[in-house]
Amino acid sequence: MMQSVEPAGYVGWKEKVQKKKQHPWKTKAKVLFIDRGLLLVMIGFLLGRAVILSAVSPFALAFLASVWLMQRKKTLHALLAISLGAVTYSFEHTGFIMLSVLVFLILLAIFMQLNREKLILPFAVGFATMLPRIFLYSLQGPITSYEWLLIVVEGVLGAVLVLIFMQSIPLLSPKRYKPALRNEEIVCMIILIASILTGTIGWVIYGAALEQIFARYFVLVFAYVGGAAIGSTVGVVVGLILSLANVANLFQMSLLAFSGLLGGLLKEGRKFGVAAGLLVGTLLIVIYGESFTLAHSLTESFIAIFLFFITPASWFSSISRYIPGTEEHAQEQQQYSQKVRDVTAKRVKQFSGVFDALARSFAVGESDPSSHLAKKRDTDQFLSQVTERTCQSCFMKERCWEKDFDKTYQLMEGVKEAYAKNQEPSLKIRKEFENHCVKSKKTLEVMKEEMTFYMANDHLRRQVLESKRIVADQLFGVSEVMDDFANEILKEREHHEKQELQIIEALKGLGIELEKLDIYQLNKGSVDIEIMVSFYDYHGEGEKLIAPVLTDILGEMIVVKDEEISPFPNGYSYLSFGSAKEYIVETGAANAAKGGGFISGDSFKTMELGEGKYAMAISDGMGNGRRAHEESEETLRLLQQILQIGIPEKVAIKSINSILALRTTDEMFATLDLAVIDLNHAMVKFLKVSASPSFVKRGDEILKIEAGNLPMGILHDVDIDIVSDQLISGDLLIMISDGVFDGPRHVENTDLWLKRTLKEMKTEDPQEIADLLLEEVIRTKSGEIDDDMTVLVAKIKKNQPKWASVPIYRSVTG
Repeated sequence: MMQSVEPAGYVGWKEKVQKKKQHPWKTKAKVLFIDRGLLLVMIGFLLGRAVILSAVSPFALAFLASVWLMQRKKTLHALLAISLGAVTYSFEHTGFIMLSVLVFLILLAIFMQLNREKLILPFAVGFATMLPRIFLYSLQGPITSYEWLLIVVEGVLGAVLVLIFMQSIPLLSPKRYKPALRNEEIVCMIILIASILTGTIGWVIYGAALEQIFARYFVLVFAYVGGAAIGSTVGVVVGLILSLANVANLFQMSLLAFSGLLGGLLKEGRKFGVAAGLLVGTLLIVIYGESFTLAHSLTESFIAIFLFFITPASWFSSISRYIPGTEEHAQEQQQYSQKVRDVTAKRVKQFSGVFDALARSFAVGESDPSSHLAKKRDTDQFLSQVTERTCQSCFMKERCWEKDFDKTYQLMEGVKEAYAKNQEPSLKIRKEFENHCVKSKKTLEVMKEEMTFYMANDHLRRQVLESKRIVADQLFGVSEVMDDFANEILKEREHHEKQELQIIEALKGLGIELEKLDIYQLNKGSVDIEIMVSFYDYHGEGEKLIAPVLTDILGEMIVVKDEEISPFPNGYSYLSFGSAKEYIVETGAANAAKGGGFISGDSFKTMELGEGKYAMAISDGMGNGRRAHEESEETLRLLQQILQIGIPEKVAIKSINSILALRTTDEMFATLDLAVIDLNHAMVKFLKVSASPSFVKRGDEILKIEAGNLPMGILHDVDIDIVSDQLISGDLLIMISDGVFDGPRHVENTDLWLKRTLKEMKTEDPQEIADLLLEEVIRTKSGEIDDDMTVLVAKIKKNQPKWASVPIYRSVTG
């Protein structure tokens, strides 16, 4: 069943409706915590308290600098928050923070005019962290080497944390659209979370450390959302930073990392599986410690699990959208791709509509000059021009055009029709006109003179009308192609559960385990299936086993359309399967240049057009040699490019003719003989433009297909004869150029000679027939080749698969 295609604007509309359905308290919380900066205040407060290695505090100033760069309006909120957090830790720590901020502001004032804020900021934070620490250490006495090491470490960490927080802080804003987080952004966000947790060190609830509770909670969340890789990464990073803040917590890094890994591996068990991973990790790691340590650690884990279970599912869903590899992220990407696809299809359809409207505007132009109304209008206009020069000044005007209007009009119309045929009026008409008109001689001279202008204008009008028709046909063709393309874009992967199960079970019975199976279409004649499978050593199983199984399941012949085989053992190979055509074509060709030269003025081409169509074409450039070859080759090149985009054959030929007519300046023209075979029904269409007859050999019967008109490029309007015929399996289609048809010497009836020659050939090989026929024509001329010759032969055969279908019951029961 096809999935419904949502309009381009539907996704955005749906999100707006869902937002309106949110509870008021959620909206207020969002405004309070995010839009008004309360979240930044809470983060700043905890980072203001954050200290590692007992004396190193690079977090506060790095956070303030990042807020100043990314959200400058909230810098004052961040400054007050880190100051308040520092006060709750110690007065010495508060003094260091205040001095660091002061030095940082001075450095900003000095280097502000350089306009390279992102480049200067890390260095400014590093120096603003190191200089106050040097000043404070110097007040206590000489600075030791260990203190110098701490000063350098603190400065470097401050500079690095600026770069990390610069990538993390923008992720806190919901206004920033982010389809997915890069791995670097995920790690930076984890470091920010771990740094925030450092500010909670020392906060204890019934013996359970608050930073350990939240550390394990975040490990559970990310293991549940992102799996083992994300869970273990969060455990390592958070555990490392917390162990720097309190060396006694060093073993916690192993606990968190292992719990994140195990919880991610057990995420298929949903929340219970992830929670079990944390409990197992807690027991395994702390079992080597004291009993009270185990009790506290289990308490911390249970509290973290409780918080994990009461976390709303919508939170996990929101986080999952930004983590690559999750189902929610895949759905988000699919929705985005669908929206882009729908917008693209809509735009293509709009362009198709524009071309269709343009085509109709050209088609609904002047009426056909050969119609009765058009002839009547042209006659009236012609006679008005004549009477203006003759009758207006005649004293008999009133008698002729008022009393005897019908007779006057009829006589002058008869004279006009005679002149239109480049003939003189008959004696009867002339006599009647002379008896009727007192100025007959002058009037006849004027009519003859005006007829010259009339014929020229009529010819020009017909050319313009025909040009408009050609342009309309071409625009209609482009519109149809673009509309088909838009429909192709909107195609989706279809769900065929029954066939999927049959295919999987059947191939499993043959020992083939599918890694991936995608069924895009199962319509008769247009099956489209893709699979991903691993082979230790590929021996054509796609053609020999999988395609026959699909043939039996789907009830029509399936073949391998494309395959990409892995060069490594057990590597994943891609196979694409589609419907086989009911008929196949084998071709053969032979040609010879005039005088035995190397360059022939004839060109030929065979081409797959898609949608089960196969085309064969011969073009004969006027004359011989390189120039004629270029003309015929260019004709076929244009033909192939236009046909392969889906434009109808007749429109394509007219388009090529228009191009050749406009481009040709030295009377170089080309003939075209085109045969388009429908491989699903064996129906063939012949489109001939000044081309020689073609022949169909069906056993002992020889059928002739012919048409006659001018070569391409001579007239702006080319006359195209279309002849259709039904072929059957075993038929031979023979196409020849005029050099072959007119070539046999001392042959009175070329048709009979060619039919007899083809009938006497015992072989059915297309290449042998082409060679033998060309040889026979040359032999009749005693080896002379006085014109370019080309023979193109095709044999229509029923498509029989090389490998028989594999019945499904055998593979299932066996």
